[in-house]
Amino acid sequence: MLLRSCLAMSAVLLMLTTVHAATEECPAKSTQMDDIIAELQKAPSCNRAMKIFEACEYGASGDVQFGTVVEKRCEGDFLSGLRAPQKKAYASQLKRCDHKYDNESGTMYRSFTAFCRAIVAQRYSQKALKAGPKSR
Repeated sequence: MLLRSCLAMSAVLLMLTTVHAATEECPAKSTQMDDIIAELQKAPSCNRAMKIFEACEYGASGDVQFGTVVEKRCEGDFLSGLRAPQKKAYASQLKRCDHKYDNESGTMYRSFTAFCRAIVAQRYSQKALKAGPKSR
């Protein structure tokens, strides 16, 4: 029994180490919010902005500002090309993110909400870019 527990714990630690090693370093010149926001604003694409967000996240309420920058970057790829029903669906998905953690307290849940919203915007961006300029 003890051997199984040790093996299970070793496997979990190995997985966590592997995941952490695969994550890129934050490319901002410091971990200051303004430096990270500047780096996010320089991102050449929605996907790159999301990678930077993931690499530089605080895991707390500060991520709300980072997520807003990513959302705006991604929305530039698709928002103007959406028809009214599509805009309504997009707004509904963002609202779902906003309410997902309503019953939770703590700043990490604000971070989760920011990531949820950014992922929705990224998904719409990817779909629009895949469809090409005719649909936008």
